[in-house]
Amino acid sequence: MSDLQFFLYLFLTISTLVLLKLLRRKQTTLNLPPGSMGWPFIGETMGYFKPYSATTIGAFMEQHIGRYGKIFKSNLFGGPTIVSADAGFNRFILQNEGKLFECSYPSSIGGILGKWSMLVLVGDMHRDMRAISLNFLSNARLKTKLLKEVEAHSLFVLNSWKDNSAFCAQDEAKRFTFNLMAKHIMSLDPGEDETEKLKKEYITFMKGVVSLPLNFPGTAYRRALQSRSTILNFIEKKMEERMKEMDEGRLNKVDGVGDDDDLLGWVLKHSSLVKEQILDLVLSLLFAGHETSSVSIALAIYFLQASPHTVEQLREEHQEIAGAKRQLGEVGLNWDDYKKMGFTQCVINETLRLGNVVRFLHRKALKNVRYNGYDILRGWKVLPVIAAVHLDPSLFDHPQHFNPRRWQSNANGSTYLVESNPTTNSNNIFMPFGGGPRLCTGSELAKLEMAVFIHHLVLNFDWDLLDPSDHPSAFPFVDFPKGLRIRVRRRDTVNILHKD
Repeated sequence: MSDLQFFLYLFLTISTLVLLKLLRRKQTTLNLPPGSMGWPFIGETMGYFKPYSATTIGAFMEQHIGRYGKIFKSNLFGGPTIVSADAGFNRFILQNEGKLFECSYPSSIGGILGKWSMLVLVGDMHRDMRAISLNFLSNARLKTKLLKEVEAHSLFVLNSWKDNSAFCAQDEAKRFTFNLMAKHIMSLDPGEDETEKLKKEYITFMKGVVSLPLNFPGTAYRRALQSRSTILNFIEKKMEERMKEMDEGRLNKVDGVGDDDDLLGWVLKHSSLVKEQILDLVLSLLFAGHETSSVSIALAIYFLQASPHTVEQLREEHQEIAGAKRQLGEVGLNWDDYKKMGFTQCVINETLRLGNVVRFLHRKALKNVRYNGYDILRGWKVLPVIAAVHLDPSLFDHPQHFNPRRWQSNANGSTYLVESNPTTNSNNIFMPFGGGPRLCTGSELAKLEMAVFIHHLVLNFDWDLLDPSDHPSAFPFVDFPKGLRIRVRRRDTVNILHKD
């Protein structure tokens, strides 16, 4: 070895030792949240996904919060993760989307919903897709066309319920929301052969979305991928038909008017998206608009059955609205009627708070972040657990109790949460539709669906649960294991406003 090679070797060795020492010193100065990383690779994922009652945060969260606090580290979804049950940190995460944190769902979700799904897109492309959805779901459209469609599809389902009949309420809620979204997105009519065939494929698709991502013959995930292909072929065929009609001038192209006044037609006229992007957008909105709303309605039916005094207060509110409509000789709800449903909105809030259809969100740190003395490392997954905040006894008085009155305004104009914590602001802690730049674009439509369905439900039916042991379960999506079987009894049928 020459003198030059020796000195070069010595320099590199010393430099490496100094660098390692500096890295160790930097690591020792980091203050990661406390926690346990569990087993190699799988970490604590199996414990996190163990089924539990949807009106609780589950044993995993209870044990970890009790041991480590509301912010802790773990190993979930195959990587190091920061889990947050802290309201302030959750809001900080969502408000800093695209700056400090970024949406980061498991690759299996993108594989089944599509790489252009709004759920998995980030950055400018997500912003553009979101803008399309927001423009289509404008307030003007909600107040006119969508309100009428929501009521028509509510009545289509509720008018089919026979006196003293028994059925799965969860299936009926899904029938309502699927029919509505199929009409809203592609102008498909309920009960038609093509609508029913699409629904059958969609059910198979949904079973795969909530299953383990095992792409082997016979698995739910593989069947879901096959159904996805069938659904996309169906949507593509509708696209081609629509484009041909538009080219031939057979559709009225004036905004808000014409047979193409659905999401598919709107996107074809007003966006520059390519075919693959449109297909994934339509599929993802069908998924988002159907699944969360149907579970929320099923939860409302479940919670209300156990709270007869709440049903009575709801009934008084809606009888007053229906009575005023009859006196005026009007048929069908309008936007002014909807705005009078004040207590109904309290019921909707409480259903979403206690049921927590969306329990947690997937994010990752884009850079090293320091929050309240804790270091969050770049590249780590971050899970803001919305349900843990909604069920926090320090924020909500008796959080396991279904109490819509907690949302009624007091003399100071604020809502009743925890009297011992008067500084609590419900706008900062109640986030059933997420928050920040990724706030759900269909949140107002979802609340409209629930309100209109509840309006006709309480006016026209009483109901009982046939299996009191069938509680909502989280695994990880919320549903009723036995379908929420109920028996209904018709009330005064004069309250049915009309049939479409």
